[in-house]
Amino acid sequence: MEPLTDLELVDEVRAGNRQAYTELMRRHQERIYWVARRMVGSHADADDIVQETFVKAFLSLGDFRGEAGFYTWIYRIAVNLSLNALRKRHIVDYLRDSELARKVFPTSQENPHRDLERKELETRLAQAVGKLPDKQRAVFIMRYYDEMSYDEIAYVLKTSVGGLKANYFHALRKVKQELRNALEV
Repeated sequence: MEPLTDLELVDEVRAGNRQAYTELMRRHQERIYWVARRMVGSHADADDIVQETFVKAFLSLGDFRGEAGFYTWIYRIAVNLSLNALRKRHIVDYLRDSELARKVFPTSQENPHRDLERKELETRLAQAVGKLPDKQRAVFIMRYYDEMSYDEIAYVLKTSVGGLKANYFHALRKVKQELRNALEV
């Protein structure tokens, strides 16, 4: 028997099957964790956001219309909660263990010197991304790290594709300039 789709599980939850929601959480918890973790930078804060995301999603399940996938819907909730947390804390160095930098600058087992340079670039990249305004930071992470389409990002942030393309362009320009400045020192 094929496993139920997310939408079928949502229908099951609406019919009173709480185990179906447990399955939805199991399917998406790790991905939502990493969304929050990249946004806020700390494990503890990301854990709190994951819990808050799934509680809010459960309480708002009646509002879920299925126009987008369940994951896209809870992704939006997680991003909004993460942005709220960032606004409250005004963090700058949220990407200490930059997953993005590891992707851009992979580890080399054969060259420890290169690994040291990569770690320095990783730190500089985290600082550059950390200096972005919250919305530009979110757009940058979703586009560059999560490789989301502009349409998906527009849905998550409830903005126009043109507006977020401008945000991404400005974010990319600022990150590049910060990295140039850091590397010239």
